[in-house]
Amino acid sequence: MTEPSWRAVAARAASLLLRYPDEEVLAALPTVRAALEDLPAEVATPLREVVTHRETTAPVDLRSAYVQLFDFRRRCCLHLTYYTCGDTRRRGEALVGFSAAYQQAGLEVVDGELPDFLPAVLDLAAVTDAGWRLLRDNRVGLDLLVEALGRERSPYRQAVAAVREMLPPAQPADLAAAARLARTGPPVEQVGLEPFGLVDTTGGRR
Repeated sequence: MTEPSWRAVAARAASLLLRYPDEEVLAALPTVRAALEDLPAEVATPLREVVTHRETTAPVDLRSAYVQLFDFRRRCCLHLTYYTCGDTRRRGEALVGFSAAYQQAGLEVVDGELPDFLPAVLDLAAVTDAGWRLLRDNRVGLDLLVEALGRERSPYRQAVAAVREMLPPAQPADLAAAARLARTGPPVEQVGLEPFGLVDTTGGRR
């Protein structure tokens, strides 16, 4: 398998393993496990650990743990721009850039997710280099997510670590930015995000 081909397979696999474990996602586990056989060990091995975790844990427990981890622990957020922009107007600007990448590829994010949702970005990377560019540009967020999931002793750390293995090594500026954000947390500001919410906060007024 050529490098572009196996990287596309790995991106799809990581996307599925980082999604909410509903029936459809869990039904794909045998397919994911089979696909990992053709991937390099440094990528396949950590992804296989997540497959095993999902295969051997009761679905109800998987779903409860997933929600507790990714929805209620801010430092385990799967939305990449959160790490560098926090809840500020800068995040709205960053999300516009993500949306443009999907539009240029003729794709759209479904299920009401924001375009910086890591599984969605991985699906984009499986079909176009624009997805890999977004992952590289948000390497700091991936680094912080790996650290946070490690502190939680979460098996999902392995899936994000596998994604990181497919990216170029972190540069000194990336490491410095990650260290700074690890100390201070993402910026905080509660304005400028209305266009990207999932509900209409205008009460129907435009």
